[in-house]
Amino acid sequence: MIVGLISDVHANVLALEAALGELKRRGAESIVCLGDLVGYGPSPNETLDLLRQERVLCTLGAADEQIAFDFARSCHPRAGVADEILTWTRSVIEPQHVSFLRSLPVQLRLSTPQGRFRACHGTLDVSRRLDLSGNDLTLSQLLEAQRCQVLALGGSHVPFYQALSSGWVINPGSVGLSLNGEPGADYALLTFTESGLEVAMDKVEYDFAAVAFDIVAWGLPPTVAEAVQRGRLPDVA
Repeated sequence: MIVGLISDVHANVLALEAALGELKRRGAESIVCLGDLVGYGPSPNETLDLLRQERVLCTLGAADEQIAFDFARSCHPRAGVADEILTWTRSVIEPQHVSFLRSLPVQLRLSTPQGRFRACHGTLDVSRRLDLSGNDLTLSQLLEAQRCQVLALGGSHVPFYQALSSGWVINPGSVGLSLNGEPGADYALLTFTESGLEVAMDKVEYDFAAVAFDIVAWGLPPTVAEAVQRGRLPDVA
């Protein structure tokens, strides 16, 4: 059983095309996306078209929730940039895609040879982002609380993987707005066997200069274009 894992596409269709192509090339039998399909990037409709066309299993992210149900970001240090982008996204997104976002589940559950696999954006409350910087005991308690052996989370835009005696905690990073210091589209490949789980964390190149150009051309904040090209900019994470 081989599962491709992506997150935080953020309306970056060129990055999504690259990540999906690489996952299929490496044998992914199914692909799970951990939310934040839209926001920040210049191609929300094209991104959602591709995710639906490729039958990617998606969960609801915080940005998706705000577009789907039309409410503002609350008291966030980057609320100005985020709200500007969300306002623009609401003005261009097609009605069928709003309906699609509204239909997304907060979490996905899969059965694997290594036990229960739970996938969600941040926590079961999509408005909060989970801090994965804790020690092994904290992460083990998290697995126990979530009643699973494999927990996949997004939201941080930085890849993270920890194998524990009780299971695995994985954050694949971000496809559309990677912030680990190197531009590109992050992804993870999970190979389940009867004896264990092999996790490969990787990044694929794409034409991020073209995406940055489109961001600026649409009148979106240039700080986002810079983040796409540099792979880092904490004030738009």
